[in-house]
Amino acid sequence: MIVDTRSIVTCWSEGARRLTGHPAGDAVGRPVRELLAGDVPAGPGQPRPRTVVARHRDGHPVPLRLTAQPLLDARGAPAGHAITVEPSGAGETSLAGLAFQQASLGMSVLDTEQRYLGLNELACRMLGRPESDLVGRSYLDTMGDSEASRGFSRHLRRVAETGDPVHLEDFTRLPSGTRMHAWHVEMWPVRDTTGTVLGIAVAALDSSTQLRARERLTMLNEAAARIGTTLDVVRTAEELVEILAPGFADFAAVDLLDEVIGTGGPPARPSDGSPLRRVAHRSATEGTPESVVRIGEVDGHLADSAPARALREGRAVLRRAGDPWFDRWLRDRGTSPRGEGPTVPDGTHSLLSVPLRARGTTLGVVVAARTTHPDAYTADDTLLAEELASRAAVCVDNARRFVRERTTALALQQSLLPKGLPGQAAVEVAHRYLPSGSAAGIGGDWFDVIPLAGSRVGLVVGDVVGHGIPSTAAMGRLFTAVRTLADVDLPPDELLTHLDDLVLHLATDESDDHVAELGATCLYAVYDPVSRLLTAAAAGHPPPAVVLPDGTSRLLPVNTGPPLGVGGLPFEATELRLPEGSVVALYTDGLVGHRDRDPDRATDELRRALTVPAESLDALCDSVLKAVLPEEPDDDVALLLARTRALGDDRVATRDVRPDPEEVAAAREWTTAVLSTWGLDEIAFVTELVVSELVTNAIRYGVPPVQLRLIRDRTLICEVSDASSTSPHLRRAHVYDEGGRGLLLVAQLTQRWGSRQTDHGKTIWAEQALPRR
Repeated sequence: MIVDTRSIVTCWSEGARRLTGHPAGDAVGRPVRELLAGDVPAGPGQPRPRTVVARHRDGHPVPLRLTAQPLLDARGAPAGHAITVEPSGAGETSLAGLAFQQASLGMSVLDTEQRYLGLNELACRMLGRPESDLVGRSYLDTMGDSEASRGFSRHLRRVAETGDPVHLEDFTRLPSGTRMHAWHVEMWPVRDTTGTVLGIAVAALDSSTQLRARERLTMLNEAAARIGTTLDVVRTAEELVEILAPGFADFAAVDLLDEVIGTGGPPARPSDGSPLRRVAHRSATEGTPESVVRIGEVDGHLADSAPARALREGRAVLRRAGDPWFDRWLRDRGTSPRGEGPTVPDGTHSLLSVPLRARGTTLGVVVAARTTHPDAYTADDTLLAEELASRAAVCVDNARRFVRERTTALALQQSLLPKGLPGQAAVEVAHRYLPSGSAAGIGGDWFDVIPLAGSRVGLVVGDVVGHGIPSTAAMGRLFTAVRTLADVDLPPDELLTHLDDLVLHLATDESDDHVAELGATCLYAVYDPVSRLLTAAAAGHPPPAVVLPDGTSRLLPVNTGPPLGVGGLPFEATELRLPEGSVVALYTDGLVGHRDRDPDRATDELRRALTVPAESLDALCDSVLKAVLPEEPDDDVALLLARTRALGDDRVATRDVRPDPEEVAAAREWTTAVLSTWGLDEIAFVTELVVSELVTNAIRYGVPPVQLRLIRDRTLICEVSDASSTSPHLRRAHVYDEGGRGLLLVAQLTQRWGSRQTDHGKTIWAEQALPRR
């Protein structure tokens, strides 16, 4: 009911009629005291419930629990009171009343004008005010004029006007606190027996705990998908801070021990003075200085700092405003030297330091700080941070181990590959080796340039399929084997046959079966600058490309045999006579083979790139790689370019020798004349002795025809060929032996000597140093 300033009843509701039996016509206009069985007890000015006894129309008393709320007119002057009542003792004796008051939901009842009629205890605690301060007041009056409050009020009006219930999911702060809460709100109309809406009931469930649990689960799922996408230590740290800030932290940083970033080796046990290098940080506020320590700088920590304790103790350390250490750090931070305590932005009120530990090894520390976020970190936040750090630490450790293995494999690879190619006159060479940047690791690609007898040169490229240290070690074995077989001066097809046998032999040893398991390919070519003949054979390897001086290019039609280790199948050699100045390109399949490319199209691109004019062979290497290499190659790449040279008639002299001992003297005279023409009289005497011995052996033990050839290159090469396939060998003659000293004499007078098999017999050769000019 409503009474005016004279305590005259001016409004009487249907509820008042049912409660007292008096119709509105009997009550309106009467003094309120006439309706009571006794005087109204005096009370304070603030509205509060008090118990009174009303007189029912039939005469029996009705105990009531009465609340009076002052009313103001349009000018703000007192206009009377709005009085709401409920039966006395209902809250104490009614089971429904007890359930309402003790509900785990915040429950309240408002009239159609959005004035509170009643609230339970939890709703009062949520709003931070007692029920006496809220009953009779409008919703907006108690919640303030904000966008969230106005939106809630619109939903209340909708329920009152339409009579339809409303379900809300909201995320807002309560007037009684600063922490954000998630709410499930139900609004439904309260009707009388006629169906008329008399008010609105509201029930609000605080689902913040469930929401934060879902958020933590979502963050963990996101971390599983986003952290560790690469085997890069720094990128993995960046992915972690991208998960943490913004959202979980206003500022996040990852500091790693120096050993983790540098060598990838196992870090030492961290101590109080262990230097930490910042590799990633992120701030939620754009333009805010992210840290005193910048990316790449070193930060040392005091013994009692949170990061130092986290590293030393191997557990998360939580600091909040009010913590003595934390308050002291905030107070001294402006004057503290660099390295004193954690370096985080100003305004930090909560700090969380979590060690990065994986497989029993401490790698660094994660620092998360809150500045604008109103809530301090809790124990649940600490568990979440530890889980995120644990996942990130495994990824960082995997990346560290990959870096270590890659560094080791690359060092081994570089130690095996030729540092500087040996000097020779047959070809001008340039080369490139690009290690794979994929997660699989370094491959087993190699190349080599091997000087051979007779001014010839051997060109090699090979590839052990697979990646990592085992492939690199297998490559080293094959690299050495090719050099050894080339030193025997085997033709390309025979060399590959012996190399294939070697791989099969290695496969019989269970500890050395990497080559046979994964396979290997090889291309071996020999170029002779005298005949300008290129002879090549391939074992499962791409054929070389040849660019002629006129600018035309093509692939050498090599009969590619099976990869090494298959066994039982022959290798065939292909010969091609090249004009001087031709460019031969040998390469591994990493240059033209890619999972997303057509090999034939890539080979055509290689041929076109080789025909583009370049200042030098090195420049041509770079332009070929730029034009042909995919953006992200998934395998190693080896490229060897060789521009052919030719030794003209002015540097080569040939004489046929009759199988007659008298021809030895004629051969010596001829040799002296040739050397005189070349201006090499200083070495004529020694050369005569060498020619005399080699020609004598060919006539005595060889098979006609016999040929003598002199080649003036970086050294003077003397060659004697015959049709016999029997190779001589060096013997040590005894004191009284009449023979056996010829080849020993040749070996002592020359730099080196040897023999090689030819299609028509053999060739014995010896090299002498040219006189210094």
